[in-house]
Amino acid sequence: MHTEHLNNVKPGRVAFGWFVSAAITSLIVFAMLAVGLLSRDGTGGTALGLLATAVGFFAGGWYIGMRSGRAPILHAVAIGLFSLLVWFLVNLIPGQALDAESWNVGAAYGAGLILLQIVAAAIGGRIASRDARAGAVEAS
Repeated sequence: MHTEHLNNVKPGRVAFGWFVSAAITSLIVFAMLAVGLLSRDGTGGTALGLLATAVGFFAGGWYIGMRSGRAPILHAVAIGLFSLLVWFLVNLIPGQALDAESWNVGAAYGAGLILLQIVAAAIGGRIASRDARAGAVEAS
């Protein structure tokens, strides 16, 4: 059964899945700061930050896959696009009001980070949707 159709993508689930992903990523980063793996000045720790992002967005994709059981890859792409929307709004609103750049990253790093989010969410969503469908078949 192929479920990758745009009508299976729910914007509310995408937004909440992104929120779950960002919250878990933040929790992991705060834990790494607390134990001293990352420094508070933001230098170093790029690999650990990328690992935290991958784990967080895997969990967000897994959440969406378990809740919907449909279109895990399209949901993952939508999560990546939602990240771009959040980045745009954060740079537009406070950046204009404070005359500052909020999240200034290089183009290659930013594109790689979005791609990492999409791939991690797609893997998590695919695993969870497969397990959710298998559980639904066993229950019936």
